[in-house]
Amino acid sequence: MDTQIKKGILEMCILQCIAAEALYGYDIIQRMHVYFPEVGESAFYAILRRLHKDGAATTFTGTTSGGPTRKYYRITEQGQIRLKEMIADWQHLKTIIEEMGI
Repeated sequence: MDTQIKKGILEMCILQCIAAEALYGYDIIQRMHVYFPEVGESAFYAILRRLHKDGAATTFTGTTSGGPTRKYYRITEQGQIRLKEMIADWQHLKTIIEEMGI
């Protein structure tokens, strides 16, 4: 799959994942690896950093069971808007592709 297409799809899927609940980076990666096993951890972390930098996600630190602190990601209002736009774009593209018989 083309790298640029995959990057956009991964971004949309990560936003969808953290829209449902705040998750720490490793958990996000484990969930995404189910669908994208060929994508390396560094690619996921790069997308997470970019989403945070762009204001689509926010981070906070937390602990679980007295373990080490973890960086959790949560979608922001701006991220929710972006996700809705991405889903609408995806639906539109899907319709075009289906109409073309692809």
